[in-house]
Amino acid sequence: MNKFSTIEIEQEGQVATIWLNRPEIHNAFNEVMISEIIEAFELLETKKLIRIIVLRGRGKSFCAGADLNWMKGVVNYSFDQNYNESYNLSVCFNKIYTCKKITIALVHGAAIGGANGLMAACDFAYAETDTVFSLSETKIGLIPACIAPYIIKRVGEFAAKEFMLSGLRFNGEVAERKGLINKSVPKEEFAGYFQKMVSLLLTSGPEATIQCKELINSLCNSISYSEALEYTAKMIAEIRQSEEGQEGMNAFLEKRKPNWVAKLD
Repeated sequence: MNKFSTIEIEQEGQVATIWLNRPEIHNAFNEVMISEIIEAFELLETKKLIRIIVLRGRGKSFCAGADLNWMKGVVNYSFDQNYNESYNLSVCFNKIYTCKKITIALVHGAAIGGANGLMAACDFAYAETDTVFSLSETKIGLIPACIAPYIIKRVGEFAAKEFMLSGLRFNGEVAERKGLINKSVPKEEFAGYFQKMVSLLLTSGPEATIQCKELINSLCNSISYSEALEYTAKMIAEIRQSEEGQEGMNAFLEKRKPNWVAKLD
């Protein structure tokens, strides 16, 4: 794997973990970390063996948002400098959201400001119950612009207003109830719950999960209802004729495990 200065990548079988690795400052991100996260997702997306990419933080927190030292420099940026830096942050969130692999955020300690964008852009987000969440940008006269598309997708318009306008601090139970995360789990049960979900996800067809993500993203973002008629019919027809689709249907009819599940045993 490539050498990075602010993140680390670990691989175990079909699961790769991207660790935010600045624990001394609660994994606060700067322009280097943003670029390295983009590079890591681009790299892992090319690895055929890897089916799941996990994003998590070293140390006491998932991520405390933007690095204060980086923010000190941003104060004196020109409009063009601010735009270019912010655009790269938007690219980072979009790279996670559009990744072909299954993406999972494991959140603990704190998820402040832009950290919520890293989490919300993932397919699944699980948090320890006592995690502290806050979209606190308005408290310093800013707005959570780059993360907004992903927060709004998860929680909807009015919950987004509640979180973004107030800068409210809340825990994992509230985050789950509002839809910001998929599940809030007590610390002592967190690792076991994660492993159970990984095992479940790996029993789905590798190509089917890629195609299913493409289907959902297209229907939610770029295809009209009328266009969906032809698009969805074409997708299912193609996958039924694919090697994986044929294997899956035959395994079902023959009452046996498909080959991608048999390999896990």
